[in-house]
Amino acid sequence: MRLATSERYSITLPTGHRFPIAKYELIREQLLWQGVAPPEDFYDPGLAAEDDILRVHSPDYWQRVRDLRLSAAEVRRLGLPQSPELVRRSLSSVAGTVQSARVALQDGIGMSLAGGTHHAFRDRGEGFCVLNDIAVAAAHLLHHGLARQVLVVDLDVHQGDGTASIFRDEPRVFTFSMHAGANYPLRKEQSDLDVELPLGTDDATYLRHLHDTLPGLFDNVRPDFVFFQAGVDVLATDKLGKLALTLAGCRQRDEYVLRLCQQHRLPVAVSMGGGYSERIADIVDAHCNTFRVAYKVFG
Repeated sequence: MRLATSERYSITLPTGHRFPIAKYELIREQLLWQGVAPPEDFYDPGLAAEDDILRVHSPDYWQRVRDLRLSAAEVRRLGLPQSPELVRRSLSSVAGTVQSARVALQDGIGMSLAGGTHHAFRDRGEGFCVLNDIAVAAAHLLHHGLARQVLVVDLDVHQGDGTASIFRDEPRVFTFSMHAGANYPLRKEQSDLDVELPLGTDDATYLRHLHDTLPGLFDNVRPDFVFFQAGVDVLATDKLGKLALTLAGCRQRDEYVLRLCQQHRLPVAVSMGGGYSERIADIVDAHCNTFRVAYKVFG
């Protein structure tokens, strides 16, 4: 298995910033220390090509991101201070998902230790998301004739509003988002399928909804490629999530999605998404479970 990671994923943020930027290094360290992934499985994906970015994002927005010319209001909406570090991080994160998609075409699965930045729209960034890595990677596959029909399975606790908006008029990409209903973003977009969960949803209820929905999507959409956004902000410990899953329930979710992909012989690219538990150890453990399950299912 090949895991995209980079030192560029970790950047310097103001003291006390609520985005847990340290998780990227800690996840890689834990996967190595626990023997989940050998060192040779990790690779640096480099930086995304501008041509790939511009298939999804408007030239004006990309140029203002690149040249550090976002307005104060745009920076507040984004939630991250603009800097050259942030631009490199965003390009590297997108490259991680693009390369993971290409790896998945060969190996069945490709994984990135970043990504899932689903709140980035064509012309703006929001919610810690500068560029939409899944959208860029999906457009990359379609443009190069590497996929015919893409299914996005977004299981972050927050709706994948940017992804839904970008692909609103693209029938070759089906967007599915299962998220907490009364949560950010307050103004939802319309995915091809949205499943809104009540606050406090537990393991059994969550998994029942997933089991009732996902097999039908595989049968009806008939994708030949899957992107899985595996956010761990569904945990009961999450400060921004408002659902009530346990670590075990989150791991069962990941295993179910990946086993379905494996059983249908569908290549799947996995990106990490959000996680904001009070203890960073809970965030790291939950994300590491996604990789543990992937090694278990795909070998």
